[in-house]
Formats: sequence, structure tokens, C-alpha cells
Amino acid sequence: MCRHLAYLGPPVTLRELLLDPPHSLLRQSWAPRDMRGGGTINADGFGVGWYPDSGPPVRYRRAQPIWTDPTIADLAAVTSTTAVLAAVRSATVGMAVVDAAAAPFAEGRWLFSHNGVVRGWPDSIVPLAAELPVRDLLTLDATTDSALLWALVRHRLRAGLDPARAVAETVTSVAAAAPGSRLNLLLTDGRTVVASAFGHALSLRATADSVLLSSEPHDDEPGWREVPQGHLVRANATEVHRQALGVAVVPDQLDGRGSR
Repeated sequence: MCRHLAYLGPPVTLRELLLDPPHSLLRQSWAPRDMRGGGTINADGFGVGWYPDSGPPVRYRRAQPIWTDPTIADLAAVTSTTAVLAAVRSATVGMAVVDAAAAPFAEGRWLFSHNGVVRGWPDSIVPLAAELPVRDLLTLDATTDSALLWALVRHRLRAGLDPARAVAETVTSVAAAAPGSRLNLLLTDGRTVVASAFGHALSLRATADSVLLSSEPHDDEPGWREVPQGHLVRANATEVHRQALGVAVVPDQLDGRGSR
């Protein structure tokens, strides 16, 4: 399984979010507390996307373990932002391990990440993939379930759906086509964030002016709340809303092979 997080709020450095906390995303890459569904570490790449004062988000993605990258610590120390999406990756057996396979995926102001696995890949999701424009399939970032999930969400966004509905419809359609899938998705445009808890853990900590969604709490401070399974979170820096997805979570059907 991958580990991911999204933050909206007052300016922070990437180091404060990704490296400094006692159970930071860096530590989760080699010592995660919750790897249900397979895998033991998240060493198949990492990525971080953040929003500068103007323009589209900036991304830094690599296909190596985050702890081996010589640049990320220096970059994180000097980069301050009000919105971040980041992930460390544990690749499903047989899927590409390349820079482009690491989240976050992006288009315009959107950043996207997936923590989980599509059960029965790729056969189970062929009917859903067939609904996408051929060009979208030919230009996937990588031959992975996460890249296809991003294409499904992006197709709905392009059609004018609001982000919460785009994520909810993607989760419910994939869950129906591939029962047992783990579909924890994160989507942000730097102002709002949408997250699903579907088959894996997701925690939330909100203050008066910030929200942090993370696969695992990055410290033992009070204020963390676990998002119930089968629920969707919609949030900005000052408000958090939760709703049921209306579809059963059945991750026990997974065979435990190294999912993301």
C-alpha cells in the first residue's frame, strides 16, 4: 500500500509536513504502522506537489525510495506553501516503477493520489476503461491502476462534475466492477480537498484554519480523527464535511499481494 497526505492551511515548509514529524511520510516509507492488503515498506517511489503563489502546482516525483533521494531534504527545507499533496509508493507486483507512476498525478490545478489496489487488474476494469476517450488511454502517465483511476476521475472533472461527485462516482463504479478493491483517493486543487476512505485507513486533523488528511497520523498529538470506512471527506482550510459513499467496503477479498 502507498501512504499519502494532503494539507490546506497557513504557509508551512514541505519539511514541516513530510520530514520533521515523528511519524512523518518519510518514516512511513520504511516503517508504516498500517499496511493492510500487502506490502511492508513504501520504497517504489515518491512524489510531492505544492502550490506556488501563482500558476499551476509544481511536482517533484522519483521512482526511488524517498530516503535515498539527495535533493528532497534541501528542497523541502526552503519550499513554503499553503497546499500540498504527497505520497510514498509501494508498487503492485507487475506494475511499472518509473517516475511517472508516482503520485501526484496532475492536470491544470488538480493533483491526485491513490492508496490501494484495483482487484483483478486489468481485466476487471476493462469495461470502465472502454468508456474513456482513446486518447486518454494512450496518454496514461503509466500502466498502473492508479493512473487509470486518475483518468476516470479526470474525465468526470472535464465533464463538469464537482470534485466530490467525481471521486464518489469513480469509487462506486470501480468498487462495483472490481469488488475487494482498496480505493483511498485524494484530490485537490489547492483550495479544496476530497478524500475517500475505502479499504484503507485515513485520518484527519482540522484546526480553525487548516486541514490535514493522512493515511496515518504523523504524530501522537491530540486532534486526529479516523475517517470511517465507506465515507468521503470534502474540506477546505476552515470547513470539513463528511458523507457516506453508499457502497459496501469488502477489502477482505484481496489476496494480499503487494498492493499500493
